[in-house]
Amino acid sequence: MARKCEICGKGTKFGRQISHSHRVTSRKFKVNLHTKRVVINGVKKKIRVCTKCLRKITSILC
Repeated sequence: MARKCEICGKGTKFGRQISHSHRVTSRKFKVNLHTKRVVINGVKKKIRVCTKCLRKITSILC
């Protein structure tokens, strides 16, 4: 399963890590995903959402 938000599609970003001696290595910036149980069309479903979308969902439900 891909590390991707099911609402906005935000996924892993790639970049460079630079040490103090300026050695450059590749690194990943992983998205902060949480599993949330929601009701969609009367069916309970688990979705993986990023924290930004999680805040949107909870503000709509409350």
